[in-house]
Amino acid sequence: MSDRTRLTRLRERGVENREELLDFLAGQFIAHLAVDAGGYPVALPVAYALDREGDQLYVHGSVGAGWMRSAPGSPVCVTVTSVDGLVLARSGFHHSMNYRCAVVIGDARLVEPEEERARALDLVVDQIVPGRVSTLRANTRKELAATSVLAVPLAEASLKRREGGVGDEPEDVEAGTWAGVLPLRLAAGEVETDPLTSRPVPEDVARRAAELR
Repeated sequence: MSDRTRLTRLRERGVENREELLDFLAGQFIAHLAVDAGGYPVALPVAYALDREGDQLYVHGSVGAGWMRSAPGSPVCVTVTSVDGLVLARSGFHHSMNYRCAVVIGDARLVEPEEERARALDLVVDQIVPGRVSTLRANTRKELAATSVLAVPLAEASLKRREGGVGDEPEDVEAGTWAGVLPLRLAAGEVETDPLTSRPVPEDVARRAAELR
């Protein structure tokens, strides 16, 4: 954590445990990357991967993407958010959400060594379905050449969390209006096998689906 990621409001919601931050980042799928695209800001959803060994995040995109050309060597902001519940209060002012949100700020590094780039892309796939890479063919040189990878260090990172129930004014409670929390979670449906294959659902996909049900 640094001055750029230190919480200034509702500090009690900050999570100091570093492992909890890493576990959260390891368990999500989508990040939003904010960059200066050359005179104007852009925030884009990207697939990402946590690299625990290197204490960094990897994000990837097309070599033709303008934001990919702008980001290397510049400060970027990566946010990862999970909405865990809708907090439905007795007034509009006190409506809220239960959530976990990680914020990472750092200078983006263009990953150039081919070996690291291939490893980063493998981590992105395994972030989605752990163990999936081992069942796939390796990326071709053409595919690697068409893909840019950025590394963002986790030196400046924070995790903020809200959990629990409604916080209403006493007079609103006395008025008798209903209030409560609507929990939310990401849930997998039935796996849809591609019609061009007759093979059964592989173990890694079935396991992931079971984890998300």
